Amino acid sequence: MLSPRPQTRGVTLIELAVTLTVLGLLLMAVMPSVGVWIRNTQVRNTASSMLAGMQLARNEAIRRNAAVRFSLVSLANSTVMDSSCALASSGVSWVVSVRDPAGNCQYTPAMVAADATDPMIVQTNAGGVGGTNVVVEGKLADGSAGASSVTFNGFGRVEGASPIGFINVRNETTGNDYRNLRIELAPGGSVRMCDLAVTATTDPRYCPTRGTP
Repeated sequence: MLSPRPQTRGVTLIELAVTLTVLGLLLMAVMPSVGVWIRNTQVRNTASSMLAGMQLARNEAIRRNAAVRFSLVSLANSTVMDSSCALASSGVSWVVSVRDPAGNCQYTPAMVAADATDPMIVQTNAGGVGGTNVVVEGKLADGSAGASSVTFNGFGRVEGASPIGFINVRNETTGNDYRNLRIELAPGGSVRMCDLAVTATTDPRYCPTRGTP
C-alpha cells in the first residue's frame, strides 16, 4: 500500500507582501549609502587619474630632457577628447603634451610633430568617462586664482609663470559624507594626493596646504 504523499505548503499572499515590504525598507535604507559610495569613488578616481597624469608629465620631461606640460581642459562632451578642448582650471579632463594642446586635443600621441599645430600629445584623459558629478579646481600655489597648467623641465622641476600649485577634487554635492581631495605640487616637482578632511598633522593623508583656499 502506497503511503500518502506529503502535502507541500506554499507561500501565502500575506507572507509574500510582508517579505516584499521588508525588502523595500532595506533597499530604502541602503540606497543613500550606495549613492555616496559611488560619488566618492568618482572623486577618488578623478583625483587618482590627475595625480597619475602629473607624474607622467614630470617623468616624461626627465626622460626627454625637455619641457612637458600637464593641462586641465574642458570639452564640449566631457567623455570625448577632441578639438573642442580649451584650457580651464575647472576642467575634469587633462592632457600631457609638449606644446599647448588647446583646440588640438584630437591628435594622437606622437614623438614627432605631424605639423605646426600638433601639440605632441603624450597622453589624454576624458574625465567625463569616470563620472559627471565631480568638481575640479586648479589653483595657484597661494590659492589666489585659478590655474590650468603646469610645465616640468628636464630636471623634473616646475617652470614658467602661474603654474598649478594644487588641484581640489570634490563632488558637486557638499557634505561630511563626501570626499574632498587635493593634489599638491611642490616647486621641486613632487606630486602627492591628500585629504582635506584630515586634521591630524601626523596623518600621511594630511594636506600641508589645508588652510589655503
